[in-house]
Amino acid sequence: MLLNCDLGESYGSWTMGLDAEVMPHIDQANIACGFHGGDPLTMHKTLQLAAEHGVSVGAHPAYPDLVGFGRRSMALSAEEIIASVQYQVAAIDGMAASSGVTLAYVKPHGALYNDMMANAETRRAIMQAVASYHRPLKLMLQATPDADLHRSEAAEFDLELLLEAFADRCYDDDGKLLSRRKPGAVHTREKMLAQVSQLQREGTLTTVSGHALPLAADTLCVHGDNIEGVQAIREIRQLVAGN
Repeated sequence: MLLNCDLGESYGSWTMGLDAEVMPHIDQANIACGFHGGDPLTMHKTLQLAAEHGVSVGAHPAYPDLVGFGRRSMALSAEEIIASVQYQVAAIDGMAASSGVTLAYVKPHGALYNDMMANAETRRAIMQAVASYHRPLKLMLQATPDADLHRSEAAEFDLELLLEAFADRCYDDDGKLLSRRKPGAVHTREKMLAQVSQLQREGTLTTVSGHALPLAADTLCVHGDNIEGVQAIREIRQLVAGN
């Protein structure tokens, strides 16, 4: 199972994440494109860092919400979503090419990601945006019990999906992430490592109610915005490599 992480989200004098510490331990870097975080210099440095460590690079587009870090939903039309996503993908794709790096996939950020998973029209607009880009790219979205439906939707666009699970998040019984407003939504270190081990070993995870939820994931999202998180990524890397 691959490990992916959201990176390149620093902006101006504001620093977000420990990109240099995280990069050696992951397989895929989801790089912000400037709409929720990231700026041209940060994008360039993050791409160079990924190249140094042989890490695959993906675009991490968001709603145009720099103030809210892309965590607020916006009522954009399908046409606006398509244009917005392609604008951001083109920016990071061009910078990647200039650094000798090939952009491989797209993973929406924050509220845009959540809306994609919750709303079929938003999901279709994002699929269309990625599929109609001038060259093939994969789309990363959440692995859920509806994976077959999502693959069927993507097949209409001849689009390949990457299904991701989350290392540190608790899941509801329906396969969705437990709301952060509820207690236990974010796992402790011990629970996170246990969830990764179970997913790697059995292809299931334990929901908030204690049910075993089958989940087929291609990639695992990890977070390294503090030293403890970086250490956890190292341990997750060892778990994944040892199975």
